[in-house]
Order: sequence, then structure tokens, then C-alpha cells
Amino acid sequence: MHIGSLTIELLSEGRFELFQDGHINRSLKEESTEPALKNTAAQYTRVGINPILVTNGPYNILLDTGLGWGLDFASSYHEVSNVRTNLAIFKLTPADITHVILSHLHYDHAAGSSFTNSNAQTEVTFPNATYYLQQLEWEYALSQVDQQAQKQDADYQLDEFYRLMADNRIHLLKDEITSVMDGLSVIRTGGHTPGHQVVRLQSEGESAYYPGDLLPSSAHLNHYKMQHMDVDPIRAKKEKIQLLQKAYREQSILLFYHSKHGQSGRLIRDQDKQYVLADIPKD
Repeated sequence: MHIGSLTIELLSEGRFELFQDGHINRSLKEESTEPALKNTAAQYTRVGINPILVTNGPYNILLDTGLGWGLDFASSYHEVSNVRTNLAIFKLTPADITHVILSHLHYDHAAGSSFTNSNAQTEVTFPNATYYLQQLEWEYALSQVDQQAQKQDADYQLDEFYRLMADNRIHLLKDEITSVMDGLSVIRTGGHTPGHQVVRLQSEGESAYYPGDLLPSSAHLNHYKMQHMDVDPIRAKKEKIQLLQKAYREQSILLFYHSKHGQSGRLIRDQDKQYVLADIPKD
């Protein structure tokens, strides 16, 4: 799809099972009307993991990096699609990525930022990219090391991320709104995590928002379902409502990370004044 001169592609690592204790499995089962296993402590929610690729002239920008399963030489998930194989579809390699925007550091959004090579050494996945992250998010993530997860969500796993910080690959942002380049800005929202940020894309009078985990999928349009996952539920709900109002008013495209199938669209309202995601005409 296109937003003015920007080209946007929804990548996909597949569908996964996110368990209440924060661990993630690849989903091998058929879709079911049952949202979770019954009568067991191992209840889960099925989610998709869909990083976003944005091309802006000579720049190739990745919005979140996924799990990166299959990048690690010791991984048993060799059949799982990852960012590397996704990029190959568009005749790109990890070296072609110039910018990486991390909405936050939960490992289902950030683990694909690095991988362990055959010598058991940590390598940056995108060697020519600058990674953008809120400083508040980094500080909060550090405070959670060795702490039991506060919420039923993917947690922080920073072992490999320390190498990226040590190598000065991470650009820490301090302002509430930062223009990364012409047509791409990030907005710190907090809520889901203290340093969570969303991305706004704008070109030739058109716009799109990547809301990260402030709005994980279209299933969250009209109901707040993240109380058990958001660190600050009151702020998260407020920021979500404001984002939806702005996206509806601007007729912006929303790009969802956790839809079980690649999903995006503009907002319309039905006869009950509920938000509905309208399909985007194909180019």
C-alpha cells in the first residue's frame, strides 16, 4: 500500500500463542472459537506478529523487529518466517534497513533486533540501521531485570540488547514527539509501558499510524481489553481513545502488529457509532 510517496508492507512471522506467564509458542492448531485453554493454568491468546516495512525514498524503515525466531543458529524454529525471509520477498536484505523504530522493548517486539551467530556471539540483525527507542523505555526495562513480570504479557529479555547499547546502535529519544525524518515521527504515549511510542507516517496529505501495543489489533477498536497487560491502564485507555479520534478525523490508515492475519485499514463508524475497519483498495 502507499501513503503518498511512502510504500508500506505488512510483514509476518506467523501466528503464536501468548501464555499468561509471558512465554510464546508457535501456534500449530487451527483457529478456534475458544479464546484459551480451559481448566488449566496455561491459558493463552492467539496473536499474530507483524513488523511493518516502510520505504521512504532511499530509506528502508522497520517498525518493530518481531521475535526473530529462525535467526538464532540454535533455534528449533527453523520453519518460522522471520524478518530476514520477509525482506527477501521485497528483494531486500537486513543490510538494506536504514532505520528501526522500536515501539517498546517487550521481546515479542524487539527480540529480532539481534541474533546469536554460529560462534555463540551476539550480532546486530540490521548492521546499517540506527535503532530508535525512548530513553524512558530503556530505563524502565533495566528496572525490570530479574523482576517478576507485573503483567500478563511478553516480558523484557535484555541479554542480547546490551550488546546493541554497548556498540552505540541505539538512539535514545527524550522528547514526547520526535521527527525521525521527513514524513516519519514518533510520539511517546506511555500506558502499555512507560516508554511506549507510536509512529505517525505522513506524505502528500495522507497519513497512517502504527500504534504498537496501544492498539494491538482491530479487535481492540471499541473495547478496552488490555487491563491485565498495560502498566498504566488509565493512561493507556486515554491515549488509545485520543489516537482513535485523531485517526478517524484524519482518515488515517491504522497498521496493526498483533492481528492474526496482516491487517490495516481506515476507520468508519457503523449504525451503532462503533468503529469499523474499512478495507483499503489495492494499488
